[in-house]
Amino acid sequence: MDRDSLPRVPDTHGDVVDEKLFSDLYIRTSWVDAQVALDQIDKRHALNCVFNNGFARDITFMGSTHFMSQRYVNTMGKQPKKPDVQAHSHLEHACLIDYDQKLTFKRLTGIICTIGPATRSVEMIVKLLGAGMNIARLNFSHGTHEQHGETVCIIREAIDAYSKQLGYKHHTAIALDTKGPEIRTGLIAGSDTADVELKKGATFKLSTNQELLEKGTVERVYVDYKNITKVLKPKDRIFLDDGLISLLVKDVSGDELVCEVENGGMLGSRKGINLPGIDVDLPSISEKDKADIRFAVDNKLDIIFASFIRDAAAIEEIRCVLGEDGKYIKIIAKIENHQGMKNIANIIEASDGIMVARGDLGIEIPAEKVFLAQKSIFAQCNRAGKPGICATQMLESMIKKPRPTRAELSDVANAVLDGADCVMLSGETAKGDYPLECVDTMVRVCREAEAAIWSDNLFTDLVNANNDDFDLEKALILSAVSAAINGEVRAIIVLTSTGYTTFVLSRYRPPCPIISLNAGNDVIARQSNLYRGIFTISYEYETNKDGTSKTKTVEERLALGIQVAKDAGVIKDNDPVVIVTSLQSGSGLSNSMRMIYV
Repeated sequence: MDRDSLPRVPDTHGDVVDEKLFSDLYIRTSWVDAQVALDQIDKRHALNCVFNNGFARDITFMGSTHFMSQRYVNTMGKQPKKPDVQAHSHLEHACLIDYDQKLTFKRLTGIICTIGPATRSVEMIVKLLGAGMNIARLNFSHGTHEQHGETVCIIREAIDAYSKQLGYKHHTAIALDTKGPEIRTGLIAGSDTADVELKKGATFKLSTNQELLEKGTVERVYVDYKNITKVLKPKDRIFLDDGLISLLVKDVSGDELVCEVENGGMLGSRKGINLPGIDVDLPSISEKDKADIRFAVDNKLDIIFASFIRDAAAIEEIRCVLGEDGKYIKIIAKIENHQGMKNIANIIEASDGIMVARGDLGIEIPAEKVFLAQKSIFAQCNRAGKPGICATQMLESMIKKPRPTRAELSDVANAVLDGADCVMLSGETAKGDYPLECVDTMVRVCREAEAAIWSDNLFTDLVNANNDDFDLEKALILSAVSAAINGEVRAIIVLTSTGYTTFVLSRYRPPCPIISLNAGNDVIARQSNLYRGIFTISYEYETNKDGTSKTKTVEERLALGIQVAKDAGVIKDNDPVVIVTSLQSGSGLSNSMRMIYV
């Protein structure tokens, strides 16, 4: 190879490395000599050429010289890559978005699927897992504990079957969504799937008579809030099924409300009722909720989606119900009313994450303000490092149609751009005709949206918002994220036992996957699905003949994780990756970072 044809290597300080000297040494001698030569030429280059960020300059890389020499030789004889044009404003960034860009990373945003009649089988759940489901949601506004117990067994059987297909343990979390202090209708004609059409101008009655619990008709339906006839009066409005149907109260007669249908539609069983502007005397955590929470503990579920959270006290009440046996369960607060919005800062602090439940929220607050609430909540979650979930009507039209509307696609993409860690499907997968198509659509839209994020600017904002707790581990984490943004790194690989380092890495939004090598803690592995970009691989410690644990070396664990990540398509041969580990055994401070080609 003619050394004059070799590409020049610019240093971040403005100097130029003498690549001729380096190539001469490499061609004449060995790898070791080449590495020594690179050290002699400019050690700063080995430490800094991947970064233009100041954080990296305070970190010493293990094996950095080897990485840089390998990187140098890999590019020999290749045309220098045309430098990317750097944006200096959001306007410039948007102008530079390439519509035809090739997507290179796996999806980072989590997908939550509600399991219902359309998907309640091992075969269908295996297909959902293959399509991209990360968390399975059980809606406890419907069904009995016996039915949900059967569903949990079905989900776990499906996860085991899918893991056998893959050849490694796959981690999917199971979440329980509480009914909360909400008001719902009874069954229509004794069926969970039946519905009736309410026509505009028709008279329709809401009754608290228990005898009508499963006997709803086109003329009247049961309501599970006994005091509804006491808190409502003529001319008050009632909204059914996330506001799709509206009623105007005409008269209060005994245990019935006589109403006129203002906006008609199809009313199904157990639909939510909203009374905007009306003070209701419902407890934050009902007796049913407490029983459901204990079900989560008994069945070792991973997450609770707590409905209609109005203040931080409700979160503490749930923790008391969980007790010592359930303290590991993550509590995600669902924001669905004006009071929850007012107390959002305290709720974020008290909870493990937030779900923006836009259906009820869009009735309790003006619908035109829901997008503002979504942006504000996700921004506050990002700043606090807590997961944010976007839910309700994301692909609503796909319940009956195989293709979404353009507005729905934009809605999903904007949730990702706003900072959501996960997006959720409700009726689309619970009762829809096209559950697999819905998940596939989510996957494709999320990948496109993630590629459009201005990662460099977002990273800077997040660092500036959290510059009051700087320490050695944070410096290491920021350097890893900086490498992912500026150095074309394909993944960040982390050895962890508690998941803490991966959660903090996710907080700073690297544009590549975070591969978490977890020491057999399956609960942490499943709950990691709440956080953006984390792909968890768990391993079990082998035992010696005397029963003691046979600890794997760091290199053995890395080799396992890299191979599984390759098999899963997260990374491929010769990809550059960052590895974050601890030099000491056991859980503790992550204090080592290196870069390698896999």
